Order: sequence, then C-alpha cells, then structure tokens
Amino acid sequence: MTETNRIPVTVLGLGMMGTALAGAFLNNGNRTIVWNRSADKTDALIAEGAVAAGEIRDAVEASPVIVICVSTYEVMNDLLASVADELRGRVVVNLTSGTPEEARDTALWAQENGVEYLDGAIMAVPQMIGLPEALIFYAGNQQVFTEQEELLKPLGGKSVYLGTDAGVPMIYDLGLLSILWSCIAGYVHAQALVGTVGVSAEEFLPFVNTWIEQVIAPAIPKSAKEIDSGRFETDVSSLDVNKAAISHLVKTSKQLNVDNDMSVAIQEMIEKRVAQGHGNHSLASLIEAFKKQESH
Repeated sequence: MTETNRIPVTVLGLGMMGTALAGAFLNNGNRTIVWNRSADKTDALIAEGAVAAGEIRDAVEASPVIVICVSTYEVMNDLLASVADELRGRVVVNLTSGTPEEARDTALWAQENGVEYLDGAIMAVPQMIGLPEALIFYAGNQQVFTEQEELLKPLGGKSVYLGTDAGVPMIYDLGLLSILWSCIAGYVHAQALVGTVGVSAEEFLPFVNTWIEQVIAPAIPKSAKEIDSGRFETDVSSLDVNKAAISHLVKTSKQLNVDNDMSVAIQEMIEKRVAQGHGNHSLASLIEAFKKQESH
C-alpha cells in the first residue's frame, strides 16, 4: 500500500456523482469517510468499506482532505459555513457544478477562513469516474494541487491544472457543455428534418458520422488557428456562401413545421457579419458576433 492509499478522504454529498467519487477512493484503498444529509445514501458505500459519519462535523474532522460534490454552490456554501472552524487548515476540493463567479467567491471565503481550496469541474458522467478517460479540471493554489494530485488521481486518468483562478474550470466546463448542447441540438434538428420524409434516425446515422468525421472534425483545428490569429479570410466556405445555404435551411424548416429558432439565431449572426463587410470570412469569424461590443 502506497503512502497516498493511507491518506483518509472525506466525501460530502452522495448523489450519483458523489457516490462515484467515494467509490473511486474506496477502490484505491483509501479510508473513505462519507456523509450525506439523507443518511440512507451511505448504505451501499458502507457495504463496500466506507465509514459513515453521523454528523458533518465528524466527517470533516476525520480527514485532512474534504471532497465535496452537492447540487449547488448555495448548498455547498451552507454546508461549509456550518463547519468553518473544523475546516481551518484542511484542504477542500470542490467538484460541485456552478458558475465561475460562484467558484471565485467560495475560493475567497476559503482564504478568509484558513481553508486550502481547489475548485474543479468534472467532464464525465458518474459511470466514467475512475476510468483513464475521465477528465477533471482543477484550479487554485498550485502547491495545494501538487500536494493533492496523487490523491486525486483515482477519480480520473486526466487531471488538468488550469492555474490559480478558481473560476477557470467552470468556464472550461461551460464551454465544453456549449459544444455538447449545440452539437446534439443540431443533430436532432437534422433528424427532425429527414424524419419528415420517413427516414429513420438509424438510416440517417451513417451520413451523420461521415459528415462529422470528414468535414466537421478536420475544421476544428483550423478554426482554432484562425481565432487565435484573428485572420478569417477563406475561399473554401465563406460567410457569403453560408448565408445563402442557411436561408434554405430556415425556409425549409418553416415549411416542414420543424422548429427553427436555433437556425434563425445562426442565420442572424451570419447576416450581421456579412453586413459588416466580412462575407469573405470563415464560419470561425462568428466568434466576433458572440462578443458583445462595448458601447461608447
């Protein structure tokens, strides 16, 4: 057993994700103390070897490192405030989802109360926790992360430290979720369209996969370079070309009684950029449409 395995860890919050986190520590051989407002959620973990704390104060006092994953930052902040004295000098690793400002506010609270704090964002579903492909972002004091990195490894094979700003993991989290939601929304919109002519989702799927693999995926690295350089001129798929194409999508969606709010929003951004004289730019230049211009 390694030195890291011997370190006790407390997990606060035993929803699906919190339970998965506690399970990963147990599988690693850590003495794992668990606490949840609804005590019955500790039963399965106790059967696996976890130690259930009757009170949150007991759970905190049992370990030098506290991992918390609850429904909201508001809930988390109430819990932490209730044991502020017991947390002093300990490490809190927060894996609750929220906003960048909530993370920064909590980091400030931790600093004021003598608590070592790391904020994190889990980019995985509970079933992926503990697997090599599970990605978790962290931010906060670099020394604290370095000291706890080995302890946190059982949670996922890809732990990435993003710097001292506690709000950055949440920005990464929301950025990747934006991609997820946009892609899935575009996909199901496409399925709604082809469904109007009796095409099944499975029948259309091979063409979706080909489109993603051969057109969309290769375009992403190129777009990143364009965004970083600020150079968007293209002769491949300009905004002028896309302006005409998306008008067909919007018109057809309306004719087929398929909701097209998302398509209309994209159309408006493309038309705005073209009207500003950027018709020869690539789709990556829509990043400028997302940025709110300062008013003078």
